[in-house]
Amino acid sequence: MNLVLEHETPPLREDKIGSVRVGDSRVLLETIIRAFQDGASPESIVNRYSTLSLSDVYNTIGYYLRHQDAVEAYLSQREQLAESVQRRLSDIQPDLSSIRARLLSQRNS
Repeated sequence: MNLVLEHETPPLREDKIGSVRVGDSRVLLETIIRAFQDGASPESIVNRYSTLSLSDVYNTIGYYLRHQDAVEAYLSQREQLAESVQRRLSDIQPDLSSIRARLLSQRNS
């Protein structure tokens, strides 16, 4: 039996805005890694995101385990970006709590 050992590249690609996506899907790297960190198995991740292949999820987790520092740095940058966007949105959007309260009072009337 001849086993062919091949070097495989991770199933990760960067989209035009700099987000890393898994395989041919639109699922973000951080989605897979956070689910894995929360205890989800690769099989359960694929069940949640049907556009993923099981081999891509296993390869992504393997890449994360071999490059934890780099992936964690990327995830930290993504979280900082998300917080920045959230702050900008809250600065330009009005406080919606008064609108929500008014709508709830109308519904209960």
